Amino acid sequence: MNAELTASLLWLVPALPLAGAAVLLLGGHATDRWGHLLATTTAVASFLVGAAMFVGMASRSADGRGVSDILFSWVPVGELQVDFGFRLDQLSMCFVLLITGVGALIHVYSIGYMAHDPDRRRFFAYLNLFLAAMLVLVLADNYLGLYLGWEGVGLASYLLIGFWQHKPSAATAAKKAFVVNRVGDIGLAVALMIMFATFGSVSFAAVFDGAPQVSESTLTALGFMLLLAACGKSAQVPLQSWLGDAMEGPTPVSALIHAATMVTAGVYLIVRSGPVFDLAPGARVGVVVVGAVTLLFGAVIGCAKDDIKKALAASTMSQIGYMVLAAGLGPAGYAFAILHLLTHGFFKAGLFLGAGSVMHGMDDETDMRRFGGLRTLMPITFATFGVGYLAIIGVPPFAGFYSKDHIIEAAFGEGGAKGLILGGAALLGAGITAFYMTRVMLLTFFGEKRWHDGTDAPAPHPHESPRVMTVPMILIAIGSVASGALLAIGGTLEHWLAPVVGEHTPHHVLPVWAMTLIILAVVAVGVGVAYRQYATHPVPVTAPEDVSLLTVAARRDLYGDTVNEELLMRPGRRVTAGLVAVESDGVDGLTGGVGTAIARTSRRIRGWQNGYVRSYALSMFAGTAVVLALVMAVNVL
Repeated sequence: MNAELTASLLWLVPALPLAGAAVLLLGGHATDRWGHLLATTTAVASFLVGAAMFVGMASRSADGRGVSDILFSWVPVGELQVDFGFRLDQLSMCFVLLITGVGALIHVYSIGYMAHDPDRRRFFAYLNLFLAAMLVLVLADNYLGLYLGWEGVGLASYLLIGFWQHKPSAATAAKKAFVVNRVGDIGLAVALMIMFATFGSVSFAAVFDGAPQVSESTLTALGFMLLLAACGKSAQVPLQSWLGDAMEGPTPVSALIHAATMVTAGVYLIVRSGPVFDLAPGARVGVVVVGAVTLLFGAVIGCAKDDIKKALAASTMSQIGYMVLAAGLGPAGYAFAILHLLTHGFFKAGLFLGAGSVMHGMDDETDMRRFGGLRTLMPITFATFGVGYLAIIGVPPFAGFYSKDHIIEAAFGEGGAKGLILGGAALLGAGITAFYMTRVMLLTFFGEKRWHDGTDAPAPHPHESPRVMTVPMILIAIGSVASGALLAIGGTLEHWLAPVVGEHTPHHVLPVWAMTLIILAVVAVGVGVAYRQYATHPVPVTAPEDVSLLTVAARRDLYGDTVNEELLMRPGRRVTAGLVAVESDGVDGLTGGVGTAIARTSRRIRGWQNGYVRSYALSMFAGTAVVLALVMAVNVL
């Protein structure tokens, strides 16, 4: 596919799933019987179009791979002229293939997972809408188009997280995700204002070309606003509290949000805005601090979760932290952030789909303390989940080994105290990841069968999932094995992305083999500690109460909700109450008082107009007397 044809067909990539969503939502119950097939077909078709474009892009020279297409004039208002257009370059192509490829497999998996849900057609419509919004986000050639996709992803996530809205917990989780993301969206909205005020445009080209001529303070402010937006969408500290609750949605939603779409949007925004962050060292420091804190924050929380989906959600928070940390390193880490994002898209999708398969066979039970011994009853789920486990902890030759090791090496490569702190945080996170993911494996697939709790409640009968669910799991597991080597060996992805994110010569504080051995040793320690604690001792069906303060804090998400409540929600309520009081007692009181005074005056004046002639004659006599008295007084003076 040549460049001209690619540009002319670019609109099809998001239009196909968008059309599927429109048909299913507008067609209503008439599409119930075949709606899931249409949605899956449009997702697969979008992937095939993207794959054909990738083949064409790969056949062209590096400088000629990017293509653009302007669809129409979007905002022709005075000095603000914004066209609605798409741009496909090496960076956006990575996301197109991930979103449509993994997204299509999740659609196929959902056919089996949601087979008995009466609202399956609506669920698939929301999945299509999610894909379309994310594709608009990564293909837009300006920040306003990106903002459109950004808000579309927020809407779709709200609809999917709260899909089972008859459950109060699901409805609450959806509202929480929506509100927290709106806080981050304020950052992106303010960033758009700064761009227009500074550059007179919101296009990528105008912003990036004009950035070198702008003061560092302005770029720092712009960078921090973009970072705030990224924190909301990618669930980074301090806007991470929505991610765990988002597990109230159906499991395919968790796989889509955590692997291929929503949480990767913040990483894309930072990497795409690299020319801004490269000229704003203060904003870059903010990015690496957020990433380093979040990767440890999520890892610690993951250690204490008994709900298998919430443990994986905390893991996502931590792994996105690695990506944000890498993106904050600038040209030294942009390619590694995208590398980890792509490999994570495979192994995290596989882990979530595996968790859904376990729940499918365990009557929707999510408590890992009530699992155990499932490896023999669910062999395909065990094998595919195991591949994802080996990939996320970074065991060679699985995907995570290549991507996460590169980030740790790049962090140490910063040198000095900064490199020691960032590298140490990333290395510690790798050890904790090995611990909590080994815990998940042992509690779920090994040990004694613990689903017979001794009560009169019917016990589940674990069984393997149908092919429509296991085939996507197997394909994603293959990606979890092969993607790292294909993208990392020989710097394949680095060279591919270089025209967009720039090139950088890596700095190694130790030989690569030495750093690899250190990282694997830390991972082995994490695995060993988890094995000793959960494989050699009985696992109580009920979580013990006599635990450390750190465990209590981790179970409560390190008090993230409490902090937000004390620092934001309660003060916000007090401010709102104060404003209401000012409005009711001040503004309303003033306007009401004026009205009351006028009404009372009117009533008194109205009494003068009584219709009696004698009253009017008396008034005239009194007025005449007053006038005569005044005239006489003036003459005397």
